[in-house]
Amino acid sequence: MGRGFLNQPVISHLRHHFHLPENKIYLCGNSLGPQPLAAAERLATEMESWRVRAVEGWWNGPEGGWLGFHRRAEGALGGIVGARPAEVTVANALTVNLHLLMVSFFRPAGKRRKVIMEAGAFPSDQHAIISQLRFHGLDPEADLIEIAPREGEHSIRTEDIVSTIEKTGDELALVLWTGVHYYTGQFFDLKAIAAAGHAAGAKVGFDLAHAVGNVPLQLHDWGPDFAVWCSYKYLNGGPGAPGGLFVHERHAEDETLPRFAGWWGHRESDRFQMRRTFRPEHGAAGWQVSTIPVLGMAPLLASLPLFEEAGGMKALRQRSLALTADLYAGLSELPGLEILTPADPEARGAQLSVYVPGHRPELEQQLSAAGLIVDYREDNLAGSAGGVLRMAPAPLYALEEEVSRAVEILGEVVS
Repeated sequence: MGRGFLNQPVISHLRHHFHLPENKIYLCGNSLGPQPLAAAERLATEMESWRVRAVEGWWNGPEGGWLGFHRRAEGALGGIVGARPAEVTVANALTVNLHLLMVSFFRPAGKRRKVIMEAGAFPSDQHAIISQLRFHGLDPEADLIEIAPREGEHSIRTEDIVSTIEKTGDELALVLWTGVHYYTGQFFDLKAIAAAGHAAGAKVGFDLAHAVGNVPLQLHDWGPDFAVWCSYKYLNGGPGAPGGLFVHERHAEDETLPRFAGWWGHRESDRFQMRRTFRPEHGAAGWQVSTIPVLGMAPLLASLPLFEEAGGMKALRQRSLALTADLYAGLSELPGLEILTPADPEARGAQLSVYVPGHRPELEQQLSAAGLIVDYREDNLAGSAGGVLRMAPAPLYALEEEVSRAVEILGEVVS
């Protein structure tokens, strides 16, 4: 294992921007990112503004007060997801945003009422889709199409996704697809999926919970109608941090789109005139509902500048490819384990998912005691007596030597 450029001073510099568990290797940023050093200061700044100014903190305080607080993140988020600033915002939480955007973009009518998504999607997505179908009086058994890997495979082939979209044709209302599969770590060809969905006349949305801050995205150019994500994984925004959303600019001025409106989504220019008629803010901000949670969002503002400091997603992707290649090579040498994540580097992000045979619910705790923090899930895809370890060397703070040591620890504990 050897990628010397990963030990450049910039890596160590970035790593020192985070609080990391002492004497442990942290490969669990796919579940919760570590705390940025500046998070406490960011939060303290807003707490002080609240203490000193009270309600006047909304219009009088650091960086102009809280009224446009969400806009502080738009430029950085746009760079991370490949979008224009007005196409993104911070609001609510992932599944709340998913429901809000499906109100606008899942509009079943006549025979065009089916939804396509991946089999084994994160449960929250499944709950949201099924409940939306039932809300519209539809039958999830008939109107939800879930695409699974072929027999004996762990990844879903792009050609199977595209062909299913094409076959469903004018019966298809929505393609809702994940960016990186939470369980297998597969990074999907979102550009091809968006193109196929639109060619079939459907709307297209992405769940980017495990993709944002992990892999390069070009949402504006790829053209999905919407996307949602959480901010507490690779974006390091803290537990339960507000979510993010993208709405393509072609919908920015369409006030006829149905939506569940709330006053923070009303245009800021006359929001405080308290009018009964809802006029949405331009772009993604028009899908906000409730007042931005200032204290909840403050830690995210400590993390986002680090992506630019690292050279952006292109630079981070190169570091991630090298780290994950080393991890893949090391795991491949451990007997009895099976890597579920694609071997093709372009079809995966930072996360590798490793199948461990046997019922071992204590494995996560054993690894932590040995100095390696990862997460373990009972197998829910193959139905076998085993579990899956998810390991993610996030390039903002993971080191090459940690990858090597993680493989050693796993080999020692599993054997």
